[in-house]
Amino acid sequence: MAKEAFNIFFRKKPALILVALKRGGRARYGSLLAKEVDCTYSHAVKILQTLEKIGLVEFEKKGRIKLIKLTSKGNEVANNIQKIRDLIIA
Repeated sequence: MAKEAFNIFFRKKPALILVALKRGGRARYGSLLAKEVDCTYSHAVKILQTLEKIGLVEFEKKGRIKLIKLTSKGNEVANNIQKIRDLIIA
C-alpha cells in the first residue's frame, strides 16, 4: 500500500532514475540506468531527454558514449523525492 501511495504522487520511472543517479553519485550510462529502474533503453532515453530539457540532468559526451549526471537542481529534486519516498514507505 505504501509503495502505491508513492506512485500516486510521482511518475515512477522518472523519479527512480533521479534517485538512482543520486544514489550512484557519479555520471552513469543510460543503459545501466534503464536496467536499474527496469525499463527499456529507449524509454529511459526519452525520460532522460525530458529531464535534460527541464534542467535536472546533463549529458557528458565521452567519444561515442554519453554519460548522464545530475545537475545541482536535479540533485536537490532527487533528495526531496527520496525524503518523500522514505516518509511514505517508512
